[in-house]
Amino acid sequence: MPFQGANAPTAASARLGSNSLSTRIVRELTRNKYVYIMTLPVVIYYLIFCYGPMYGAQIAFRNYSITKGLLGSPWVGWEHFIRFFNGPYFARLMTNTLLISLYQIIFAFPAPIILALLINEITNIKFKKTVQTVVYLPHFISMVVICSLIRTFVSRDGIVTNILSAFGLVQSTNLLGVPGYFRSIYTISDIWQGIGWGAIIYLSALTAIDPQQYEAAIVDGANRFHLLWYVTIPGLMPTIVTMLILKIGRVMSVGSEKILLLYNTNIYETADVISTYVYRVGISEGFQLSYTTAVGLFTSVINFSLVILANYISRRVSDSSLW
Repeated sequence: MPFQGANAPTAASARLGSNSLSTRIVRELTRNKYVYIMTLPVVIYYLIFCYGPMYGAQIAFRNYSITKGLLGSPWVGWEHFIRFFNGPYFARLMTNTLLISLYQIIFAFPAPIILALLINEITNIKFKKTVQTVVYLPHFISMVVICSLIRTFVSRDGIVTNILSAFGLVQSTNLLGVPGYFRSIYTISDIWQGIGWGAIIYLSALTAIDPQQYEAAIVDGANRFHLLWYVTIPGLMPTIVTMLILKIGRVMSVGSEKILLLYNTNIYETADVISTYVYRVGISEGFQLSYTTAVGLFTSVINFSLVILANYISRRVSDSSLW
């Protein structure tokens, strides 16, 4: 009896805690019901289109057949991964993917930051809005139209080719037919297309910087360069770090749509990346679902690992990170 009496308060406390937790949950759902109703479509979207397809990732470990179905297809383990790693195109695909991603991180990633800082220094409101509108426009142009413009600009008689050949930098030829020029064309066109849209995030972050910091710095004798270096850039740093981590997480996922619209057999040497290879092998040259799923799963795992690593390093060397 004493033993049961000693346990009685514990059981009662557990029931009280359980009731308290359920009460808090009900109260929270009741108080913010409209917020949860608004988030419900987003949750359903991710459950159906992001988490649901993860079940199908096992295709990468099977010799999938449409007639046999997912569970009826024979299990082959790591066969498709080994085939990709030992394939004749693995080194080329990895090199092109990493180099194009590296070009984007080095040149394309800082471009919106620099543009946002320059726009922030403009004092004429009308001119400032005009500049913002002009640099935003390429983002809203269809990718097909963008690639058609790029092809026209760098053709044998294109305006870019004529300007560069006039300075003796290139020969008067179709630049998209020369393997060595593709990565530069891709990166520069990517900057042109996305610099204005990417600057929006940093311009928004600039508005969150406390104006009193600028006033205090001016009182201490800071000039415009000092304000930029010691106030503006530190205020942007959390946003920059976050965007850089997300950018690193897409290193292996270089956009296939643009490359597919630009490249040709003459420049496979430098233009063919993992995503275009998956499209070509999986759809154009054969219906190899299991093999291409294995390649796609490999890139997803690498991207996920890079995000974890980049976030870990950022958290160790600075106060900014995704989590």
